[in-house]
Amino acid sequence: MFASGFIRAHGRHDGAVSKDAGATHPSLDELLATAHVVRLPMATRFRGVDHREAMLFEGPHGWTEFSPFLEYPDTEAAVWLAAAIDFGWSPSPAALRSSIPVNATVPAVDAAAVADIVARFDGCRTVKIKVAEPGQRLADDVARVRAARAAVGVEGRIRVDANGGWNVDEAEHAIHALSEFDLEYVEQPCMTIDELAELRRRVKYMGIPIAADESVRKADDPLAVARAGAADLLVIKAQPLGGLRRALDIVASAGLPAVVSSALDTSVGLSMGAALAAALPELDYDCGLGTASLFTADVAAPGMAPVGGRIPVERVTPDAASLAALAAPAERRQWWMDRLTRAHIELYASR
Repeated sequence: MFASGFIRAHGRHDGAVSKDAGATHPSLDELLATAHVVRLPMATRFRGVDHREAMLFEGPHGWTEFSPFLEYPDTEAAVWLAAAIDFGWSPSPAALRSSIPVNATVPAVDAAAVADIVARFDGCRTVKIKVAEPGQRLADDVARVRAARAAVGVEGRIRVDANGGWNVDEAEHAIHALSEFDLEYVEQPCMTIDELAELRRRVKYMGIPIAADESVRKADDPLAVARAGAADLLVIKAQPLGGLRRALDIVASAGLPAVVSSALDTSVGLSMGAALAAALPELDYDCGLGTASLFTADVAAPGMAPVGGRIPVERVTPDAASLAALAAPAERRQWWMDRLTRAHIELYASR
């Protein structure tokens, strides 16, 4: 897994505080001193949850976020912690743009709910629709994508994300079924790199690009998908890849176009994603950084919800009132404190 490889290469330093390329590694006590655990309510159930939990803390360069999904092991969480520390304790790379175009994101909902969800994303011209949901059929995906196309019109852009939920034959069949909606690309249709390469070979004549997400952020070698010719573009996320600089290095080495996406972050985490997108030499696609619109409350106002289809490139400072109103229950705060402690040990403790 990428997590264990990242820690072998970049983590496990002696001592609580050390120097690496000019960045300070904060002690656990420093992180805990400003830590807040929040629980954001969602407008629509997504990834099986109605609330998104995250830990926020303030570094010398501003607020940052540590929010690995609840089921992720400590080794993987440690990579997300490295990203949080990188963003809070280091200056961001030079920004090449001041705002980022973003897409709307539609969970695996009933087709009748799609228009209302798209309407939450002000001015977005691109929609990403979740497909291949366990327990659903291809007919459900087709209906959902059809509703999204109707919502954005003929000039809008449609992309789908299967999260590796199909095998090669299923993916080929699904792409044929969905091709009438003029797909911009298909994200992670199959889970393995070999499957992606085979599928890309089969559907190349259709002119529909294949994007890799999990094959980058969950792989022991995030460049393997590019070397195998298994994708036309990469979907990159700052936290799962260990920070802005690590993600930029991966894109540069892969030599493929990149789409920056979120991991259902709060507006603080989205500002990290915006900094990553702003630093890319080329930005050919709308980014998946509009997901603040999936929440009914956030840690900052106005936060990072899209306006006119774009979000600004700026650091976000949470509102004290919002931090208080969205504070997680005491037992959940303790759970995150314990998780932070374990992730910090994974990242910085001696072998």
